[in-house]
Amino acid sequence: MRVYSRNDMVKAGCNDCKGCSDCCRGMGDTILLDPLDCKMLSEGFQKTFEELLNGIIGLHVEESIILPHMQMTDGNSQCVCLNEEGRCSIHSFRPGLCRLFPLGRSYEEGKLQYFLLEACPAQNKTKVKIEKWLQMPEMAKYENYLTEWHFLLKDFRQKALELQAIQGEEAAGAQETIKNMNMLLLQVFYMTPYENDIDFYSQFEERLEKVRNAF
Repeated sequence: MRVYSRNDMVKAGCNDCKGCSDCCRGMGDTILLDPLDCKMLSEGFQKTFEELLNGIIGLHVEESIILPHMQMTDGNSQCVCLNEEGRCSIHSFRPGLCRLFPLGRSYEEGKLQYFLLEACPAQNKTKVKIEKWLQMPEMAKYENYLTEWHFLLKDFRQKALELQAIQGEEAAGAQETIKNMNMLLLQVFYMTPYENDIDFYSQFEERLEKVRNAF
């Protein structure tokens, strides 16, 4: 698999997805949302995290971790933010995974890199610089944040697996610990609002330290 950095050019340009919305359909609960995604959605919709849970995002459990994800409609399994013309109605504040497609992320050796997915049906894609494609300011900070978030979740999953392996009289206590870890993750990173006049990444670092110290 060939990997790329944010300064590389890749064939990802798809003519602004004109006439196509395949990547917004049939995704189930796979469009997971990191804390910055939810902050941007909260600002874009002018809703709290709890209010977003009423139809825009849902909660997803995988490998003992509870994380928010974009909701799909019940009828045709398309993103709830896809409008009648088949266009994204939240394009300016869309989640990171939506910005990324048709790219994926790799964290081999602790370094964030990118690779091309084969799922996009668009033909004659044009080359575009990855940093330009993502349209995120302060890319170095953004990538560092994504890397720290990725490895926090990785460590969380490992801890949860260790707790799930506990048998006997201590099993109930281990499950309660996993529940408390999830509630801490949601409360600290998602439910507690971020201050708009303070750099998001510095706030994230403070919260990251708090959670790591807790488990």
